[in-house]
Amino acid sequence: MLAIIVTGHGEFTRGILQSAEMIFGKAPKVTAVTLGAKESVEDLANHYQAAIQAMRPVDELLFLVDLWGGSPYNAAKQIVAQHADKYGLVSGLNLPMLIEALSSQDQPLTEVIPRIETAARAGIRHVENPNETTADQEDF
Repeated sequence: MLAIIVTGHGEFTRGILQSAEMIFGKAPKVTAVTLGAKESVEDLANHYQAAIQAMRPVDELLFLVDLWGGSPYNAAKQIVAQHADKYGLVSGLNLPMLIEALSSQDQPLTEVIPRIETAARAGIRHVENPNETTADQEDF
């Protein structure tokens, strides 16, 4: 089963995980790891290691990170580099991406990453005519 660490700056990651669980339900081997305002990248790397330990055994692991190039991304990238065959890292975290990841935990990492990238992009839309009713509207 694919383990997932949802991570980023501040409480964003706990909030987005809570939102996903309202829609999808609680999933195993998923945790939020946050970077606090007074924490260092080293602190965050230690939080990642503790989260991985708590989810053991971990065959494959996916980091979903809020922002490309930020401290959470950089700390995760160092860990992924040490386990490139089993760990993955995707930035630009949004709710459709996270829900897709949760629903795909039984899939291999190599199949999950393209699916979550597609879901993330598909979740970005704008309303051209707010009075128009479309068939793809959903209530969650």
